[in-house]
Amino acid sequence: MKYHLSMNRYTLFALLLLLTVASCGRRGIGSSVGGELTGVPVGKVWSEPTPYNMVLVSRGSYTMGAGQLDSLWGITIPSRGVSVDDFWMDETEITNSQYKQFVYWVRDSIIRERLADPAYAGDDFYKITEDEYGEPITPRLNWSLPIPWKLNTEEEEAAIKSLYTTHPITGKTMLDVRQLNYRYEWFDATEAAREQYGLGPTGLAPNRGQADNRTETVMITKDTAYIAPDGRIVNEAITRPFSGLHDFVHTRIVNIYPDTTCWVNDFPEADNERYLRHYFSHPAYAHHPVVGVSWEQATAFCEWRTLFLRRGINRENVFVERYRLPTEAEWEMAAQDSEIINESGCFQANFKSGDGGYAADNHLITAKVRSFKPNLYGLYDMVGNVAEWTATDYTEAGNKLMGDMNPQYRRNPSGDDFHPTHRKVVKGGSWKDIYPFIRPDLRDSEQPNQGRSYIGFRCVRTRVSTGD
Repeated sequence: MKYHLSMNRYTLFALLLLLTVASCGRRGIGSSVGGELTGVPVGKVWSEPTPYNMVLVSRGSYTMGAGQLDSLWGITIPSRGVSVDDFWMDETEITNSQYKQFVYWVRDSIIRERLADPAYAGDDFYKITEDEYGEPITPRLNWSLPIPWKLNTEEEEAAIKSLYTTHPITGKTMLDVRQLNYRYEWFDATEAAREQYGLGPTGLAPNRGQADNRTETVMITKDTAYIAPDGRIVNEAITRPFSGLHDFVHTRIVNIYPDTTCWVNDFPEADNERYLRHYFSHPAYAHHPVVGVSWEQATAFCEWRTLFLRRGINRENVFVERYRLPTEAEWEMAAQDSEIINESGCFQANFKSGDGGYAADNHLITAKVRSFKPNLYGLYDMVGNVAEWTATDYTEAGNKLMGDMNPQYRRNPSGDDFHPTHRKVVKGGSWKDIYPFIRPDLRDSEQPNQGRSYIGFRCVRTRVSTGD
């Protein structure tokens, strides 16, 4: 016993001596008492991995807009020099297969909610309400427990069947897509930072005394959403006096199933019933770009994709930028050097060659993604195939209302962004457009709640810059 005690004392003395010697050689560095300015430790050097199926569009400058007379419309498209920071972009447009993953996730989340709901199956195991120590937490679904599709109780069967319906003509059991509603929230940090609200950098204290000096009431507009008793989705903007950070948390509910009737309604004098029935559901079109998706649905997809990735990482202190739609400036820069017809006269994009010439490029409607060569960034189908939604509000003034660094234009960033009378910029042209309409600098527009058979989308993600 005495031997061990003496050894412990010796070890302790040696450690103290080592620390003293080490500190003598680096006097003041890292000290809270005083010394040289060294900065705080940055921790482990971190390099953001390439997101799956995305490519990096490196920061750069270019001339945005054509800056010449548009022979089709007789108007001059304004141009200006702009610079855009790094971002990741999907190699291809989002496909039917990828969008179905979103649809199935929403379906399964609704079923799990109902399996846990006492009004249906009342199975507590499908919702987690306590942590490992028995302390209450914000309830969340238990995704580790499989849905009992086949071997189930009578109550579980009723909960599952509540999301299905019977076709009144064919008698076929089918998913009731009217119930596939996705609810999400987002915090508008940009709007919260504006001076009129008088918040400090943390949002917890008045900024520069503005909150104390205001003589008039500052109003905010906030997006709210709920399901009405008759099952309707109600999204509305409310205006009220500003009270705090929670005023910038917005809520949206979106039915996420694509509008498959767009194939009939976009071409009323054509026999397109085959696409109405098969385009989204048949495996033959699995790797074609999803269409019939509105801007609202594309935005909801981006929010879900962010949630899905963060839950998959499931680690603290790992920061991931959210997925989103590209701005018009980002999209246009990424579409530079996209070839349409090569020197041999061969088609390098899917578009309409002339009157009735849909199949001249060997594709009647959309083509599978990656059917043509990518551009210099490694991006496929940036022109042709399907036009693509952007995050930018449409105005005839074009980029004149945008800055020249990371340009973006939003008509009303505080609540009315989803109003159907507003239009969003659509870029790239599609399989139904003739050659002059599929250049990268041309802009079109569509209502944000309208899905079309010729409009799809792809996601981007801001790169966490290393300053290189």
